[in-house]
Amino acid sequence: MQWWNDLVDWIASDEGWRIVSGAIIPFVAIVLAGIIGAGIGRSGVKRLVAQRDFETRVAAVAALVSAGQNAARWHSQGADAREHAQQVATEAHVAARLLPVPGADLAADWAAHQLEAMRVNSVNFGLNSESTLAEYQNRLVEWVRHPRRAKQLFSSDLDRWDYENRPAEELQQPAPNAS
Repeated sequence: MQWWNDLVDWIASDEGWRIVSGAIIPFVAIVLAGIIGAGIGRSGVKRLVAQRDFETRVAAVAALVSAGQNAARWHSQGADAREHAQQVATEAHVAARLLPVPGADLAADWAAHQLEAMRVNSVNFGLNSESTLAEYQNRLVEWVRHPRRAKQLFSSDLDRWDYENRPAEELQQPAPNAS
């Protein structure tokens, strides 16, 4: 306990107070300012990265929607327009796949399947195609807003389409052996 009393006496002395006020307090203030500044900088960078990620997702979805609009009027386009539309769709597919978002691969595969279906059905462009295009856009926008929830919907649709496209022979189960 003596050492504590000696420390208090030293701080109360002129020499001790000069060291405390001239070196220790500024050092602590500089360290605290550095910690607070680093925290502010880190949060600013996080916000900037999150904003950039969101903008990248929006750009990829906008490209997919543009590809969907081209797919909806596929049969009314000329050969050059179709080639350009196919290139836009391929670029949008790759951009969506490369996004660091949960379900990006599933969303890209789902969009590719929907684009192909819209191209096939574009001969009958009408109310059905418009509603398909609107559903396509809404699902992609929902994916931007809630990627994890939309991931489950994309996965279930892809599983359903995979099941529907299997040959009947694969779907039949072999009869159990009676031993």
